[in-house]
Amino acid sequence: MNQHPKSPNPIAASIQPLEASALSRFDNTQPSKEVLDLWRNADAVCFDVDSTVCLDEGIDELAEYCGAGKAVAEWTARAMSGSVPFEEALAARLSLFNPSLSQVQDFLKERPARLSPGIDELVKKLKANNTDVYLVSGGFRQMIKPAASILGIPPENIFANQLLFGTSGEFLGFDKNEPTSRSGGKATAVQQIRKAHNYKELIMIGDGATDLEARQPGGADLFICYAGVQLREAVAAKANWLVFNFEDLISSLD
Repeated sequence: MNQHPKSPNPIAASIQPLEASALSRFDNTQPSKEVLDLWRNADAVCFDVDSTVCLDEGIDELAEYCGAGKAVAEWTARAMSGSVPFEEALAARLSLFNPSLSQVQDFLKERPARLSPGIDELVKKLKANNTDVYLVSGGFRQMIKPAASILGIPPENIFANQLLFGTSGEFLGFDKNEPTSRSGGKATAVQQIRKAHNYKELIMIGDGATDLEARQPGGADLFICYAGVQLREAVAAKANWLVFNFEDLISSLD
């Protein structure tokens, strides 16, 4: 796991058959004029992190590093499908391995974040268009900050959970006051972002059920499902626009 592929080609190649089959099964792989206009004129775009901005599910990777990968991954799949409340799945996953501060620090050193192909260019393009960019995640700030730094996204634009540690670095839990720690939390975070900045048009991009939830009155106007890493069919079917690579979003801004 320490040796990550430097080229996105193997990943791109692996999703091509999936994309081809999905084109015939979904009717939202091409944006309507209304969706395209909203995308091009968005004041802000909120990105999910795991399996969207980054190739991996951060908590699964940390759990695997700590020796509890399989059990935690099963809970993650249930959480992302929306079959169990998010807060229940989050607590259950963490209780399976109780990561210490030193384990998290070692993990971040040994397994740096792997960005999805094209995300850096997309973020740059959005910024060039004066569109504000946020990361809204059910993952943890400690693990998201390195990726945000690479992308030039300031810490104040990160809405995520916080791992809590004691004075000796022992695991204490997570901050339950963060809106993203519970079901519907991403929607709450997006609503807070929109209200604080009085954005007229805001878009959410992600792969999971919690990202789809952000599309509601006072929250995101559009939900773009990114299926370049994981295709969750029940989520993809309800998206305003289904994409399998960020290049489609980049080129649509020209």
